Amino acid sequence: MTFSRDLKIAPSILSADFARLGEEIHDIEDQGCDWVHVDVMDGHFVPNLTIGPNVVAAIRSHVKTVMDVHLMIEPADPYLEAFAKAGSDIITIHAEAGPHLDRSLSSIRDLGCKAGVSLTPSTPPEAIEYVIDRCDLILVMTVNPGFGGQSFLHSQLPKIRKLREMIGDRDIWLEIDGGVTPQTAPLCIEAGADALVAGSAVFKGGTPADYGKNMKAIREACR
Repeated sequence: MTFSRDLKIAPSILSADFARLGEEIHDIEDQGCDWVHVDVMDGHFVPNLTIGPNVVAAIRSHVKTVMDVHLMIEPADPYLEAFAKAGSDIITIHAEAGPHLDRSLSSIRDLGCKAGVSLTPSTPPEAIEYVIDRCDLILVMTVNPGFGGQSFLHSQLPKIRKLREMIGDRDIWLEIDGGVTPQTAPLCIEAGADALVAGSAVFKGGTPADYGKNMKAIREACR
């Protein structure tokens, strides 16, 4: 299965040096990333606690590409405006994190951002069948959300294929998050993905040259 859209690589700053976030963002963008993926975790919906809207606002001026903000929080609705005002380009919420997904996605668009919806590994694609026209992006979690560095769940590949069928000719990105490496990325692309989040696979090595080499390895593996 092939697509005309160019692959987007979105390094997750969850794996960056938090004491140097601005510099780390400059480095990955200089080395050719397409989007900057920001994982927001609340210690409630997922078993980890990361950053909030103030940090997103602080790094906004450093992001020259697209700030792709993934809210792993429950509830999400009370915080949508804050993350929009912080400068998010894309706000992705979880289908499992609130009872009124259609309204939540509409609110994100009304705030001037692209609207994304994410599915954890146990959630079927049919969960978003009736809101798909509210989406600009669909994010498939290929690990259980909460921590970086987990192994890719091959059980999610049929879900990616099903979502690609559901998207059809709609202008919706299909993004994958979790365990993405040069070995697993081609499986995601073959199944229908066109955007890949990678954390430890991009930031391993710790230098800008390493980041560039790591992203190049993922791109080349997908060709």
